Amino acid sequence: MHAECKSVFISANKNEKNTMSMQVKGTLLQILKLESGVSKAGKEWKKQDFVIETNEQFPKKVCFTLFGDKISLIDGINEGTEIEVFFSLESRDFNGKWYHNINAWKIENAGAASSAKNFPPEFTSGDIPPELGDDSGNDLPF
Repeated sequence: MHAECKSVFISANKNEKNTMSMQVKGTLLQILKLESGVSKAGKEWKKQDFVIETNEQFPKKVCFTLFGDKISLIDGINEGTEIEVFFSLESRDFNGKWYHNINAWKIENAGAASSAKNFPPEFTSGDIPPELGDDSGNDLPF
């Protein structure tokens, strides 16, 4: 039996610091419970996970993590909202087993961005300036 690997559409760009930036659009399905604790070094930490579902022919569910002050990025976003998530990937080894994090660092409301087009405002007759009165035959504007 042959296994096939399919990937979620993710765009990746290198920024000026030469680090990879990835992003994906989808619908916010669930905001998971806030977690917190204390590290071995005695430093407090907190994280918030959330799940989106991509808008593809075969939708994928992806769980992202927000750490520390980034948790506020999800505030005010309701489940069912279409968002674009900018993230980085991280893997680490622990006792010979690899663990992966998908760390979100920016969230945008994709629905609002797609509906707000960059067209100029519609022209109306009120946009025409009024004609100036007779200026003694002087047709120069200054």
